[in-house]
Amino acid sequence: MRIATAVIFLSMCFGVCPVKAPAPGPRLESATFAAGCFWGVEAAFAKVPGVVRTTAGYTGGRTINPTYRDVYSGHTGHVEAVLVVFDPAKVSYAQLLDVFWSCHDPTEDLGADSDQAPHYSALFVHGAEQEAIARASVKELEQDHIFPRAIVTRIEPAGTFYPAESFHQHYLERQGIAESCHTGIVKVRTKLASARVDPK
Repeated sequence: MRIATAVIFLSMCFGVCPVKAPAPGPRLESATFAAGCFWGVEAAFAKVPGVVRTTAGYTGGRTINPTYRDVYSGHTGHVEAVLVVFDPAKVSYAQLLDVFWSCHDPTEDLGADSDQAPHYSALFVHGAEQEAIARASVKELEQDHIFPRAIVTRIEPAGTFYPAESFHQHYLERQGIAESCHTGIVKVRTKLASARVDPK
């Protein structure tokens, strides 16, 4: 009897009882940056408001599921990089680029022409919009002579990103080091980022 009553109640309720849909979450985007040792790069981005999470890892090469030792062997083609997931309603890609330019020297050739180098300055862009913003940011920096030398940062399509070993994730934070070990030569504040409107 109880079961029958419950079935009747549920069948009646199914058609008339309002069901509250879950609230949609924020529309998140990804960005990938290479600027030398990923410990410091990750720390620089992790403290930015609007950044949801950061992951240190490897990208740009040809070896599947590389390890730290593999990358440093010089035979994978990968570079140390950081995958940043962010909320574009709180921080724009152009603003993240300012963090990128400020946390290293983008005019320094870190061995970009050598397969032995796991470090070089690069923007691995996720789509045409990010590429346009990245190139506009570089153009502004060069036109305003923000850096004393030419920018050597690569702009390449984002490929497969392989997270690094757990030892490398949030390394500086786990060591109790509050600040990034990366220091650039200029604190960058572009007009592009100040506008908070990314060009289409």
